[in-house]
Amino acid sequence: MSASDNPNKHPLSVYNTLGGEKQRFVPRDPQRVTMYVCGPTVYNLAHIGNARPVVVFDVLFRLLRHLYPEVVYARNITDIDDKIIAAAQAGERSIDAVTDEFTAKYREDMAALNTLRPSLEPHATHNIEAMIELTETLVEKGHAYESAGHVLFAVQSMPDYGKLSGRSLEDMLAGARVEVADYKRYPGDFVLWKPAADNEPGWDSPWGRGRPGWHLECSAMIRAHLGDSIDIHGGGRDLIFPHHENEIAQSRCSHDGDFVHYWMHNAYLDMDGEKMSKSLGNVKTVRELLQHYRGEVLRFALLSAHYRSPLNFSGELLGQAESALGSLYNTLRDVRHIDVDPEAVELAGEAAFQALCDDLNTPGAISELHALARQLHKSQTPVEQAWLKARLLALGGLLGLLQQDPEAWMQGGVDDDGLDAAAIEEKIAARARAKKDKDFALADAIRAELLAEGVVLEDSREGTQWRRA
Repeated sequence: MSASDNPNKHPLSVYNTLGGEKQRFVPRDPQRVTMYVCGPTVYNLAHIGNARPVVVFDVLFRLLRHLYPEVVYARNITDIDDKIIAAAQAGERSIDAVTDEFTAKYREDMAALNTLRPSLEPHATHNIEAMIELTETLVEKGHAYESAGHVLFAVQSMPDYGKLSGRSLEDMLAGARVEVADYKRYPGDFVLWKPAADNEPGWDSPWGRGRPGWHLECSAMIRAHLGDSIDIHGGGRDLIFPHHENEIAQSRCSHDGDFVHYWMHNAYLDMDGEKMSKSLGNVKTVRELLQHYRGEVLRFALLSAHYRSPLNFSGELLGQAESALGSLYNTLRDVRHIDVDPEAVELAGEAAFQALCDDLNTPGAISELHALARQLHKSQTPVEQAWLKARLLALGGLLGLLQQDPEAWMQGGVDDDGLDAAAIEEKIAARARAKKDKDFALADAIRAELLAEGVVLEDSREGTQWRRA
């Protein structure tokens, strides 16, 4: 029986930022779970910090699909923003040229990390009508006002504004960069709609030609595509204030309901012990890292720490991830001749599955993968090996890991300057001929030559296998 046949049998707990505690996940509709995660602003390549929430919520998406009959996962594309306009002007390109390029590259880079495409991928520019409608509702209800061509949300009109971040309005203003503008009634009021210059993209509205504010976009797209209230909203913890706080304000004040039942946020990612920043020159894009590491290595590294814990992304971490994956794939290669059906595995009783159901404890789940691999390596009976292999592959699939051909993995790698597979096989054949001719000195020399190229040979009764070190 699959977990989706009886969701209550497999409790899932998540840490809800709203309330600051781990809570049992109970969807509004057990037949249809809804989740929204803030997506990219497509003016540049995604960096590895941008990839962390994508990978984290991809694991949650996989887990939810196992637990429930239907999961609708939306991740937006912000394709109108000041940064996009600036990038287009700097490159003397059209807005569409910039957003089309970086949307495509974002999808390619995230696919390289073995993430599933979300169920929905709404674009901001395709939902302008919904944004205007939401703004009109807020004005009608007295939560927003027009001033100097802008429409602003009046934060003082919401008694519990700041509940998500757990700070008073005064504290939030003191700790945030607040745009000082004479058209605001209160410094903390934020823009819902702004006027557009003649050389900028804009849309007709009751307040003149303009474009939406960033916070408005997500609220409007959630309502348009998922409904007034959703189960899970995710993103990086840097979005808690002001973005998610303002989403709550817009959505709750425009219609009744609690908007989001569970808020989930991943922690920051540092690079070599320092915060990633352009000033330090340590911002690493996913595309740049993929030139040196396979996507699954990056994914494994991102999942090696609990999503709510800070992650120090470093060469050492990536080396550990590469080694760990190599060990797991090597174990699977040893039993490559055994056919199994991972889909037939009942995961509910598996320790790795239970770890994921405990607020996405990916380090705990990975630890259980290694434990299974050790059992598989020691096993001597085909029946037990088949059972262990199926479990390892099924649980790896929940994490988006171990789905490649083990032989290809062991022989692959990102090394443009190294020997290709054909050249390696040719040298192995030459070594075999040397051994047959009893020229062991030449055979040893070929082995040493390959090792110097980062290729390890493994002799067995079945022949010689190789892998990249």
